[in-house]
Amino acid sequence: MFDDKKIKKVFCLGLVFLCYGVAIAQNRVISYATSSEDFPNPERGFYLASHSKPGDLKEDELIKLRTTNSIKSSNANYATFITLIYKGYLLTEFRDKPIIDDFLNQLQSDFDITRKAGLKMILRFAYTNTSHKGDCPEGQICPPYGDAPKEIVLKHIAQLKPLLQKNADVIAVMQEGFIGIWGENYYTDYFGDASKNDLGYMPDSSWRDRNEVLKALLDALPPDRMVQVRTPRIKQHFVYGVHAPLKPAEAFSQSDKARIAFHNDCFLSSEDDYGTFADYGSSTSPKKPANKILRNYFEQDSKYVAVGGETCDDAFSPQNDCGPKGHAEEEMAAMHYSFLNVSYNNLVNNDWETQGCMTAIKQHLGYRFVLEKAILPVNQQITDSLKIDIQINNQGFASPYNPRKANIILRNTSSKEIYTIALKTNVQKWFSGTTHINENIALPREIKPGQYEMLLHLPDVAKSLNNRPEYSIRFANNQVWESQTGYNSLNHLLKIIK
Repeated sequence: MFDDKKIKKVFCLGLVFLCYGVAIAQNRVISYATSSEDFPNPERGFYLASHSKPGDLKEDELIKLRTTNSIKSSNANYATFITLIYKGYLLTEFRDKPIIDDFLNQLQSDFDITRKAGLKMILRFAYTNTSHKGDCPEGQICPPYGDAPKEIVLKHIAQLKPLLQKNADVIAVMQEGFIGIWGENYYTDYFGDASKNDLGYMPDSSWRDRNEVLKALLDALPPDRMVQVRTPRIKQHFVYGVHAPLKPAEAFSQSDKARIAFHNDCFLSSEDDYGTFADYGSSTSPKKPANKILRNYFEQDSKYVAVGGETCDDAFSPQNDCGPKGHAEEEMAAMHYSFLNVSYNNLVNNDWETQGCMTAIKQHLGYRFVLEKAILPVNQQITDSLKIDIQINNQGFASPYNPRKANIILRNTSSKEIYTIALKTNVQKWFSGTTHINENIALPREIKPGQYEMLLHLPDVAKSLNNRPEYSIRFANNQVWESQTGYNSLNHLLKIIK
């Protein structure tokens, strides 16, 4: 006679699951097809720069940017989806007085319109965007430059703080601004002029003043938002001159050091990107080149912070071209770029289109998540932990720089009732390359037996945006995205039994 128990055990092992008189979940392996489609995703990609007055944003125009593969620029020969707008607000009329209520009210209107349209802002304030020639050593840019003293800057930041706190949900990142022409922290009347027009180096007192402004900005924002600075030396001086980049344990900790990010507004424009990677000196050390040292620092630190900017000159060709002659994509990947200006400098950007690498750049700025494989149970007892194993590849240059949830969604196929289960994984640490989500998760106590679709949802953490599909991350796979919900289907049915 045959031993029924032995037969059952052999049969169960053959199906890659164990059973000892009781059925335990059988797993199914799902593979996913990668999509090459270009589509919008929040907080990444090419951004549109707007220098209009506060209150001039139009909801229908912003929606069109996000939903239409187009560009609002007459000299661009390429098109793209846009989920980020750069807003550079000028405070010229307030250089010696408080910001008036009307300006602040109009600024709130812009935040409201941006939220309704499903976009986010890259935000900067400056006192002047105008330079003038003259009889000075620099020639093309001469003092007085037209920015404001520290006491005015700090008062303005204090005035803006309530608005920044209230509307941080639609601020992707804030740039330090305020100091110097264009808010780029160089040509300034009050914070140390390291150009040939003045001392030619940055005195210690000026570094302290700059640190005070940066600290005020960090404090004006919620702790989960970053402030981008124009050069790596600005960050290094803020952290007391320490040259070491962020350590993995420090990343995304919401400490001041972890929240200082970078914008390079002359990306790929010269050997040191027009002084981006220069050491501007101090009271005890001269101004000097530091291109190799600061590039190495930038590459390591940028893995954990928001990086963006714009190109500003096509003269650095072929280096700023597509490969193999240039290294545009290589540099974006090494420095973890999440966004670039869509319309400046289009002599550079247009080259990427004609040379054939623009499609890849559009897709890979920031994150681009691809579902590769999942191992999921077919049947699940209601009292047991749900074991999931999901393999994701980030084909982008960077990981998401702002906090983001990762949820498993269980949706009943009959009643359409939805249950949300939060995962422990940190989406900010889904760096370029492969990430495994391997977790045992408890089913909600109130869940009912039945058949459930399994989906993956990466929503915004803000309550105001949590249920908005426009603010959820879409995976680059065929037949997984649900535009009405913002969910990504795992293409799997789970049967929950008692």
